[in-house]
Amino acid sequence: MDQTTPQQTTGYALIHDYLRTLDSSPGVYRMLDAESRVLYVGKARNLRNRVSSYARPGNHSPRIARMISETASMMFLTTRTETEALLLEQNLIKQLKPRYNVLLRDDKSFPNILVTNKHAYPQIKKHRGAKKEKGAYFGPFASAGAVNRTLNQLQRVFLLRNCTDTEFENRTRPCLQYQIKRCSGPCCGKVSDADYAQTVRDAQEFLQGRTKRIQETLAAQMQAASDALEFERAAALRDRIQALTQVQSAQGINPQATPEADVIALHTDGGQACVQVFFYRANQNWGNHDYYPRISGDEDLSEVMEAFVGQFYANREPAKLVILSHGLDNDELMADALAEKAGRKVEVIIPQRGEKAELVHNALRNARESLARKMSETATQARLLKGLTEAFDLAKIPQRIEVYDNSHIQGAHAVGAMVVAGPDGFEKNQYRKFNIRGDTLTPGDDFGMMKEVMTRRFQRLLKEDPDRTSGAWPDLLLIDGGAGQVSAVREIMETLGVGDIAMVGVAKGEDRDAGKEEFYRTGRPVMALRHNDPVLYFIQRMRDEVHRFAIGTHRAKRSKAIGATPLDDVPGVGATRKRALLAHFGSAKAVARANLADLKAVVGVSDALAQVIYDYFHEKG
Repeated sequence: MDQTTPQQTTGYALIHDYLRTLDSSPGVYRMLDAESRVLYVGKARNLRNRVSSYARPGNHSPRIARMISETASMMFLTTRTETEALLLEQNLIKQLKPRYNVLLRDDKSFPNILVTNKHAYPQIKKHRGAKKEKGAYFGPFASAGAVNRTLNQLQRVFLLRNCTDTEFENRTRPCLQYQIKRCSGPCCGKVSDADYAQTVRDAQEFLQGRTKRIQETLAAQMQAASDALEFERAAALRDRIQALTQVQSAQGINPQATPEADVIALHTDGGQACVQVFFYRANQNWGNHDYYPRISGDEDLSEVMEAFVGQFYANREPAKLVILSHGLDNDELMADALAEKAGRKVEVIIPQRGEKAELVHNALRNARESLARKMSETATQARLLKGLTEAFDLAKIPQRIEVYDNSHIQGAHAVGAMVVAGPDGFEKNQYRKFNIRGDTLTPGDDFGMMKEVMTRRFQRLLKEDPDRTSGAWPDLLLIDGGAGQVSAVREIMETLGVGDIAMVGVAKGEDRDAGKEEFYRTGRPVMALRHNDPVLYFIQRMRDEVHRFAIGTHRAKRSKAIGATPLDDVPGVGATRKRALLAHFGSAKAVARANLADLKAVVGVSDALAQVIYDYFHEKG
């Protein structure tokens, strides 16, 4: 149920007026300002009791007092249980990002290791995203680096292939992975079906934490090979044992009595917070990740922890055991909510002693050290932003800087790139890429490309946030280029009605040497900074970052185009049938020349699809 009251009533009086309409049901409430922007989302076991706490002045933190004073209306939604209210609250917070809630700002997914099962010789690889491909998944790992390190060592121990099925089918001799003893060479018959299947089972057992049997088996095989004077085989087995030991030692703390857990530790200081999350699976440490949720500084630790846990697991599966450094207002309620999402029991604990307490202590130490580094970097970043403001005579210290660049080769596979920097450094989740669409552009027309990028960027901002309240609008634009680029972009900005945004063009200057950059601004003379000015180094880092991002995006687009074939555009031909056609005919050209009877002979291609493929190529011709 939604209610609104006349907007002349605000704050305590307005909230008090709502009490007459509320009962003791559990639910979620939203506080909105005079422009109907959501200020805060909260849950309640008893809506009337919870909202009444906001209707009385006194005993409120400065943050809550400000929020109450800005409240011009409220919305309510009742639920059947408090658990449902908690789940709904966290979903609304992630969706609406209210100003006065604790917010988790990094929401990326975590990678897994996948052992496929659709092939006679399964592949081992990194996987991120929805688990649609058939196979055994192991994870989550805290980072791509943690997965890559583990995969690297697993290949040394178990010699499983990491090539794609297409590469596997087209091999005629072993690849480099076989030569450097990272693969057993199943593509060329260098290992039997039974032996390869056994190594797959061993790898899965290792990832499930059952390493003792594997090490004993390898040691016995090494001894048998040595007794049989098969010293080369014995040496290979010795190397595999050493690699297995190295995997385990590189993981740091591997708990003995905690087979599966997520350990979450919170440390706050100076109005900032760091949360460290450690993943333990199969009695192994699978890495950690740090988060810096947005807080005001006057929240209770339990409030910050509850908000983090709820948002963190909104789209992730929790471990069977979640270990926290600080208690929540209601640990059992959170456990019930996580269990409902996971479809199984989830236990939430705050240990006081023993191995689990040691795991929390280790995570807390990491959180404390990470926050100290972050605060040091933030202080440095603040000085650089202030220096940038003074150097270019900006109206205010920029909170969001957008840096733009283009990348192409003689106009081909052109892309635009945008990176974002602010008080917390580079904000990589805000980076954007633009596939240049302009059919009328002359190949290599950098001015035209930049105009297209800026037009698309600001037309979208004007559509999504015309009032500039979301924080997505830049305070400063850095353009890679000189007077011509700045003039072209300024023309677009003024046409769109956003010409008030500050803009600086960065050109290489004399001899195109780093350190001799020249800076261009509309209506101002060209300027330069001292060679050893920290602000100059800051601008160089931002320019280098946008170059890196633009070139990487361009290469990815070019690689995709190189791997493309005419079959990609044939209706009804997906990846599986494309592989079947290429395996049967050898090339896309041969498919295009094939007659109807030959197309019908391909495994997996029906008579109807064969007709579609035949018509597609012959009608085009």
